[in-house]
Amino acid sequence: MLIRSTVALCCAVAASGFTAPSSPRRNARTTALPSTPVAEAESAASTTPCEGDRDILVRSARGEVTERTPVWLMRQAGRYMSAFRQYSDKYPFRERSETPGMAIELSLQCHRAYGMDGIIMFSDILTPLPTLGIDFDVIKGIGPVISTEVKTEEDVAKLGNAEDVDFDETLPFIREILGTLSKEAEEANTSLIGFVGSPFTLASYTIEGKSSKHCLDTKKMMMADETGESKAMSQFLDKIAVMIGNYACHQIECGAQVIQFFESWAHQASPKQFSEFAKPAAQKAMAIVKERYPDVPVIYFANGGSSYLELQRDMGADMIAVDWSVDMAEARKILGPDVPISGNIDPTVLFGTKEQIEQAVRDCIDKAGGPGNRHLLNLGHGVMQGTPEEAVGWLVDECRRYKGKDA
Repeated sequence: MLIRSTVALCCAVAASGFTAPSSPRRNARTTALPSTPVAEAESAASTTPCEGDRDILVRSARGEVTERTPVWLMRQAGRYMSAFRQYSDKYPFRERSETPGMAIELSLQCHRAYGMDGIIMFSDILTPLPTLGIDFDVIKGIGPVISTEVKTEEDVAKLGNAEDVDFDETLPFIREILGTLSKEAEEANTSLIGFVGSPFTLASYTIEGKSSKHCLDTKKMMMADETGESKAMSQFLDKIAVMIGNYACHQIECGAQVIQFFESWAHQASPKQFSEFAKPAAQKAMAIVKERYPDVPVIYFANGGSSYLELQRDMGADMIAVDWSVDMAEARKILGPDVPISGNIDPTVLFGTKEQIEQAVRDCIDKAGGPGNRHLLNLGHGVMQGTPEEAVGWLVDECRRYKGKDA
């Protein structure tokens, strides 16, 4: 059976007083758990990867030529799915992401429905911040709000010791979530993706306290750092880099086979600021991972960073993910033919016709060098709320089916 039954999953979360809502079977591409032998067989037939596909995503991220282009989507577990909304409409974000049963279910829904080549843990880039004493909440309609102020060297000094974080003690749910997902991924013949926020993004979010249009406080701190007036920014980045590197290693120890670094606020940094602050901090965190787990591929995604792709070639990541604002052919040209690349279909394409979606898939794969040529198909940003569910299926199916324009 591809994924365990609803009964087993409900048992896993019973201790939390949580009951998984039912999700009626609407069509062949369902988001509901199979409930009969016939349904199970039908679901497995439509989503089970071919034999040998278990590590195709991992091999692609390492830079190997693969038999086809693998695919997964950022925010593939999201509110575009009706089954997901049964949880998001009822439970606060942190409860969903920190309750193992719910986080496991939300991680699995999209793979169960579409058969991507990777399952990614449902979590948030801010999740590890409390390990340093940084408190946050996710407020519906507002987003993440961070209550701990970090703007001076004294503020940074008050934070916890990044070297001494015990993630099993501070984030006990992570091991249970990833441990279970690892078993599910193996059973489903697919890969397990872990992820972290990059240091610059986490530092900026903390400094601003919430989503920010201009990141003015962060930029003031970077300018003060450059003049020597205050080293709070570089000190904060160093501390977060160590914590994030260790957190990524913890995810690997819990079962993750690939780690993606999300530089979600790269668009807030100028090329100079990226080179002087964001890049070195990300490199420090990734170096911790590669030193301890050299065979685990690391993907680096800088949202809004396509204007300085040339600065990312020596990031220390195994694969560079690019956003939708750059043409894939241009991105491949800048990075070079031997740099593994991920991306980069415009998420709004999924609101188009089936033919438009399939053509976008073929174009992206061809521009990246053809099927299986060190390319991991993804969107250039996350799946948008309101995206038709069947559109995601069309994208995944075409990627798995496409053999190249000369085939």
